[in-house]
Amino acid sequence: MEEKVRMTTRLKELFERPELFVLVGGVNPIGAKMAELLGFEAFYMSGGNTAAHLLGLTEGGTSMRDMVDNARRIALTVDIPVFADMDTGYGDAISVYHTVREYIQAGVAGAHLEDQTYPPTMAPSRQCISTEEMVGKLRAAMDAKMELDPDFVIVARCDFGWVPGATFQDVMERCLAYKEQAGVDVVCPYVKTWEENVEAIRRIPGPVLPLYTLSKADSRAAGETQEHPTLEDLQEAGAAGAWYPPLSSMAGLQATWEFLNDFKERGTRAINDFIERSTQSKWGPATVALILGTQRIREMEEKYLPKESGLD
Repeated sequence: MEEKVRMTTRLKELFERPELFVLVGGVNPIGAKMAELLGFEAFYMSGGNTAAHLLGLTEGGTSMRDMVDNARRIALTVDIPVFADMDTGYGDAISVYHTVREYIQAGVAGAHLEDQTYPPTMAPSRQCISTEEMVGKLRAAMDAKMELDPDFVIVARCDFGWVPGATFQDVMERCLAYKEQAGVDVVCPYVKTWEENVEAIRRIPGPVLPLYTLSKADSRAAGETQEHPTLEDLQEAGAAGAWYPPLSSMAGLQATWEFLNDFKERGTRAINDFIERSTQSKWGPATVALILGTQRIREMEEKYLPKESGLD
């Protein structure tokens, strides 16, 4: 029998190959399963999405246990690698060491660690720890993975570009330190413009995962007009992956908002119309049975349950 390739190895290979891959982000097993069914090669468990869907918070508030338990449920559902948010590591370098071990034992294939202070934020103005402290955290992460699974992917995410007064050169110096002094597998330079991303990819050795994604839609509300780079743009720039943290959840959020508003206005006619639209969809109606596979449960019932019910 051919030996099955570990999920960590599969994710490592995705990051190292020349061809771009898409990281579909979200929060739960059904979103991950949809991504798998449609042929996407990896799934990302977003910290922000986890905070929103599990705790009802816009950001932060999640503990290491919240994140590891949620990631475990996702990893048990799919046969594609799961990449996870590790926030700031839930403490100091010692906490990072234990968090990496927890993620590996939960079946996660890789995780990213950011250099913000705790708790991290998505606010435009941020604070970051020193380069020295971040390098120590990253070394702890690398040691933890080398002890359990060397192929587990550690991504160093640099948010320093969002600190007031920080320059692009400051970000580059940090990213290079994370790569050269800690030996991380992948670097994520979280900078503000597409031009900065292109330059960062050029200057940072090894795989680079830019974070220039759907969160940029928020910039339009502030009067900015930058469009998302295409997958072809990302490939041409040399990005290792196309990373979209809310890709499997954002459409559902909007659809649910519109449907509930419609129901409040029109009552059960909204349900009837929604079902009709679903049946006419180009891709067909999305059902739990279709996405998660009822047939597998039937097969397990046939294999494991008594043929006849009742008392002996």
